[in-house]
Amino acid sequence: MTDSRKGPPEGTWYAVREAREMDCLPADTEGRNVHRCGQKGAYMKTFRVLKVLLKIRFQNLMMFRLGFWGPFFVDGSLFFIQLVIFDAIYANVEQIGSWGRGEMILYIGTFSLINAVNMTVYFFGVNGIVWKIRSGTMDLYLSKPVSPLFRITFECMNPGSLPLLAFSAAIIAYGLGLADIRVTAGRFLGYLFFLALMIVLYYEMEVIIRSVAFYLVSNARLEQLEEMGLELCMNLPGIAFYGIYKVIFYGILPYGIMATLPVQELTGEMSPGAAAHGIGIVCIFGVITAIVWKRGIRHYNSASS
Repeated sequence: MTDSRKGPPEGTWYAVREAREMDCLPADTEGRNVHRCGQKGAYMKTFRVLKVLLKIRFQNLMMFRLGFWGPFFVDGSLFFIQLVIFDAIYANVEQIGSWGRGEMILYIGTFSLINAVNMTVYFFGVNGIVWKIRSGTMDLYLSKPVSPLFRITFECMNPGSLPLLAFSAAIIAYGLGLADIRVTAGRFLGYLFFLALMIVLYYEMEVIIRSVAFYLVSNARLEQLEEMGLELCMNLPGIAFYGIYKVIFYGILPYGIMATLPVQELTGEMSPGAAAHGIGIVCIFGVITAIVWKRGIRHYNSASS
């Protein structure tokens, strides 16, 4: 028999009180909706943290205007250089596999769009993981009541790269017109779905490579490997890989599928096997990211220790 004088289980009364303070529960609630309101409170807390990070970031950029316009000109220059390189490579190439010039332009526009989201949202934050580990700055993130990876991811968003999203969308529209592709609502939604998955995969790869710094003195070689793989796959679609190269760029370093799968979905060439492979790769690397990051945090030696 339960002794009613002991009150609710440990922690429940606190959750009920917090929920009442947020006006989630009536005063006579006995805890049956605590879990639901606790989730709502967590979402609201995450949203508020993200809002504060955005506000601080924009304030800093307005104080140092070069921090806003500098990345815009640099990223814009790199974007147009990429187009020149693409034109030079494929000037005399009419077709690669089943893809013509229109599909190739659609591919480069899609890869540029994925990279533009990366540069705008999380690249500058995630890219600083190695320095934070080496300098001991990670201590400041671990001592805060917010997920350190969440804060690192969104604290250095770069609105100066926003125009690249528009440029990439224009290239995609041009590629669709050149390839004379009839886009249905289903294909468009499928394209957006796989585009979102590939953005997540890009993020996972960046976090994994930089989290290796928890375990090794230097991960410079891995970052060079990442740069070479991205440069290759940005100019060469995944349908061009066969044999061991397909194993590498579809499984080990899956940069080859990042723009290939969304384009295949948009053109109607996506097979069920390719779709399952893409979803599976994102899930697998998501698990790897979580394991590497969490174990790295436990392995991390504080600068104050």
